[in-house]
Amino acid sequence: MALIVHKYGGTSMGSTERIRNVAKRVAKWVRAGHQLVVVPSAMSGETNRLLGLAKELSPASTTDAVQRELDMIASTGEQVSVGLLSIALQAEGMQAVSYAGWQVPVQTDSSYTKARIQSIDDARVRADLAQGKVVVITGFQGIDGDGHITTLGRGGSDTSAVAVAAAMKADECLIFTDVDGVYTTDPRVVPEARRMNVISFEEMLEMASLGSKVLQIRSVEFAGKYQVPLRVLSSLTDPMIPVDVEMHSGTLITFEEDQKMETAVVSGIAFSRDEAKVTLRNVPDTPGVAYSILGPVAAANIDVDMILQNISQQGMTDFSFTVNRNDFVRTLELLKHQIGPTVGAGEVVSDDKVAKVSIVGIGMRSHVGVASLMFRTLAEEGINILMISTSEIKTSVLIHDKYMELAVRALHKAFELDQVTAVPEA
Repeated sequence: MALIVHKYGGTSMGSTERIRNVAKRVAKWVRAGHQLVVVPSAMSGETNRLLGLAKELSPASTTDAVQRELDMIASTGEQVSVGLLSIALQAEGMQAVSYAGWQVPVQTDSSYTKARIQSIDDARVRADLAQGKVVVITGFQGIDGDGHITTLGRGGSDTSAVAVAAAMKADECLIFTDVDGVYTTDPRVVPEARRMNVISFEEMLEMASLGSKVLQIRSVEFAGKYQVPLRVLSSLTDPMIPVDVEMHSGTLITFEEDQKMETAVVSGIAFSRDEAKVTLRNVPDTPGVAYSILGPVAAANIDVDMILQNISQQGMTDFSFTVNRNDFVRTLELLKHQIGPTVGAGEVVSDDKVAKVSIVGIGMRSHVGVASLMFRTLAEEGINILMISTSEIKTSVLIHDKYMELAVRALHKAFELDQVTAVPEA
């Protein structure tokens, strides 16, 4: 008997009919002899609807008091889901019980709307499993040290599921979504994109951080830290597909040493449209200037991605970096009214019509010429590179966003990611 965690996304829970199908699928796994903990998201669109109501009442407020209430509001979507799914499971003849995050409890810090999990008490869940029950736990939420409901940020149900799997030392965590696995890139951009049977945690972490929407990055970080095997697969297939078939479908996300990985040097192409570039001109090139610029940005809880500092000329330099497009306006305000005057810089130049395109692959560690092929491919398409960043297993470029899809298609072809390779059974 294996302990399995199932996570179902908002699309999987999008209607009563789909909830019935989730219940049939879960019941099938229980009848096959497994213990099941299920972590569902809110029904698709529900969290947006709830937060939209709050925005009508307080469109611009970001005080801690308002953030606390936003968590109270947003958490109700998942509570509806676990109740409905438990009822559907009982209709399938299963013993099922639902819990909100605070009932488990899932302990978090007090960072409202983006809390981080600190611990999970699994005693109550294990007692229910020992009695033959299916346990259904809200994703996306927990409780802080003062007893306040918190949420983990958008996509937090993935993180909840992996955290539960880690706390309970589950044999595997299955992430059911509206796609049937992890692809070499987005099939909507490149129809020839190919589903991978296996991908390493390192590659998946890079793909998630670089714009792939299949998994939330914090869930992959959790899985890597606690060595939780993950599998991404579709919930839109026949719910009665045999368990021994389903447990080998989709994409297995595992450790490099555990599996023979695919032979491609580059495993996938990730991209993000949510980029903005800012440049502070004529910055005094003195020790500590980078901190003087980026310190206040970090203090404002704005994540910085790519960074470029030009060669000093006559003691002055230009300092460029990228942020998420949602933080673009706030970043400009900081640079113009606080940081620029403080460091004695010149004008602020900005561009929110940029995109990031990245190649990812653990094979890049042991192969030369990968970046040069990327740059040559983009040059042949007439695409100018604005910024570059690299790591052992990825190279990212910032380009004008109107060329993003062309770049992705060209790179996918150049690295032959549409070619089927011999892959061992996952």
